[in-house]
Amino acid sequence: MIAFRGTFEHSLDSKHRLTIPSKFRAALAGGVVLAASPETMPDAPRCIAIWTPEAYDVYTSAALAGLNPLSAKARDLKRFFFGYSHDTELDSANRVMIPPTLMEYAGLDKDVVVTGSGECLEVFDRTQYGTYSNDVLTRVPDIAASLGNTA
Repeated sequence: MIAFRGTFEHSLDSKHRLTIPSKFRAALAGGVVLAASPETMPDAPRCIAIWTPEAYDVYTSAALAGLNPLSAKARDLKRFFFGYSHDTELDSANRVMIPPTLMEYAGLDKDVVVTGSGECLEVFDRTQYGTYSNDVLTRVPDIAASLGNTA
């Protein structure tokens, strides 16, 4: 299994197609899931995640594990995961077309950042990502310190 690492600036073409960075094409050759990424902080920018189908299945199964499938929260989360995800494949030019619903969800236009997130890639609006990235970099020492505190 590949670890998705690195940050790349890209531009979407007029048909909302994203060229996948060359180092990840082989990992995604067997299929791609484009999915809205649930943000955990209210002020974090929304993004689109690019998964292998297998990794997305593992992720959603882990997120839904142990939840009562009849609870309203579990049903909402399940609808989010599966209603805002799309199975696709790389085209002959190693691109994926981002559907309009996902473009709108993440506020994407032409200029984007593709960044590794370990088990998937994430696609952000370039301006929003710049602001977010600068904020995270200033908070990393506090985040790291807080993880050692179990109180």
